[in-house]
This record gives sequence, C-alpha cells and structure tokens, in this order.
Amino acid sequence: MERVGYLGPRGTFTEEAAARFFRVRAAIDANPGGKDEAVELVPYRTIPELLADVQAGRLDKGVVPIENSIEGSVAVTLDVLVHEVDLQINGEVVLPIRHHLIAKPGVALNEIQEVLSHPQALAQCRRNLERLLPGVLQSAATSTAEAAKLVKASDRPIAALGTRLAARLNGLDVLCEDMQDLEDNATRFVVVGRELSPPTGRDKTSIVFAFAVDRPGNLYRALKAFADRNINLTKLESRPAKRSLGDYIFFVDMEGHLDDGPIQQALQQVQQECAFFKVLGAYPRVDYHRAKNGANGISI
Repeated sequence: MERVGYLGPRGTFTEEAAARFFRVRAAIDANPGGKDEAVELVPYRTIPELLADVQAGRLDKGVVPIENSIEGSVAVTLDVLVHEVDLQINGEVVLPIRHHLIAKPGVALNEIQEVLSHPQALAQCRRNLERLLPGVLQSAATSTAEAAKLVKASDRPIAALGTRLAARLNGLDVLCEDMQDLEDNATRFVVVGRELSPPTGRDKTSIVFAFAVDRPGNLYRALKAFADRNINLTKLESRPAKRSLGDYIFFVDMEGHLDDGPIQQALQQVQQECAFFKVLGAYPRVDYHRAKNGANGISI
C-alpha cells in the first residue's frame, strides 16, 4: 500500500486534493481510516514534518498547498522545498476553494466571540468577516480542519472557517456559506516524491535560482535563455534568499519537460549565470481555467 501524507487533520482542502489525485474515495467521506486498497492517506500537522518524512522514505508521496489565486504562494512550502529537502514535484491539483463559517449547533451568528482558521483562509475571507462579524477576534490555527476541532472542543461560542467535511466530521453546523471574498478563489496543490516524473507530452518544469552578485542584467540574461528557445514561462516570482536583506531567489515555471532538448539547453545556460540552481520538478500540468470552473483539476 502506498502511503501518502497530507496537511491534516481530516477535513482539510489538502485532503480533498490528495483524494482527487489518488482517486481515494474513502478519504472524502466520513470513514475515519481514510484508506482504500491501494493508498493510505496520512494526516500531518505541519508541512515541514510531512516533507521531511517523504525525504526519509517514511512516506511514498506528500500533498501540500503551494499557491492560492488570492493570497499568492504558500511560503512555508516553497522554503522547505528549496532549503530543507531534496524532492521532486510529481503532479499538481487545482481546487476551487469554498470557505464556510461553521459552529456548534445552536450558536447564532451574533453570539460568536472568535473565528479560528488557517491564516490563508482568514485572509481570503477578510472582507466578509469584517462585514458579518465586525470587531470579532480572528485567530490562526494550523489548518482549517484543526480550527473545526478547536471549535468542537470549546465551551465558548466560537466559529471556524472550513470545509463541509470538517463540519460533518466534528458535528458542526454551517452558519454562512461561501465566505471567500472572491468567486474565483482556487488553490494549487503539488504532489511530491523522491523521483522525477517521466514526460507525458503536456508537462511543466519548475526551477529556482539565485545570483552570486546583484548587478544589472542578471535576470535579463537568465530569462533570455528561455525566450531564445521559444519556451513559455508560466510563472516568475522572487522570494528572500534567507541570507541578507536584498538577496532574492527566483522561482520559474515553464511549459515542457526537463528531458526536452530546448529546456535542457536553456537550463544549462541559466546555470552558468547563477550561484544557486535547483530543479523542483517536471510533471504533467493542469489547465487552471478549467479547474477553477469545476472541471477535473488534476494532472497525473
């Protein structure tokens, strides 16, 4: 049986993403085991712990959030993939995200003293929370599902932002549906493992790089390697390099597989310009627009 870790506990969007990718039906119903004959889904409290266990071989694969259409990249996922583990992205899943305000049965909206959820969920629902619950304390939890568990265990009239599954698993009611501020709220999750995925003909390659010295033309010369070979870049992002203020690393996603000749040539040229270079994975890509509209947002 293949062991797949996900950011838990049960009832998170990451569990739903893992279940969709691996076609595990038991993981998205009320079955406490979250298993089928081929795959065991294992909940983890933190992304670093999950990815470390994939690296160590205690898990075969891991599923983690990496990017949201409203709040941008999930910093902890990127930082761990770059600085702490040597893993490959093997696939991606895009889920439309619907946050619901959930509380114990009998708790009214005007009684709520505090709202708990993952910081990303709170940020994605900020305007609606301020409109419905002005002045009510908002507190961070490790996940949306953990927030639901805390609401279940509390004696106070508090609420959580979470999924319908989290509400069902914890015996909570949905007070308000669709709390997200924007309709097109979607999150991209990645499946990570220890091996590079083979090419499929419709792939994406993700890399990260940094320069030794900050000087004019660095980024231009690196990106020119792709333009000269007609390679389409689908994402370019910079993040602090964790060395000193003003030092950055660059994340690039591109259409095509690492094994493609033009991409190999471009990456060789980029490496010559950089002090740090790492391939994060080459994997089948998802049609984001179809996925956000409810189509099958999975690549395998």
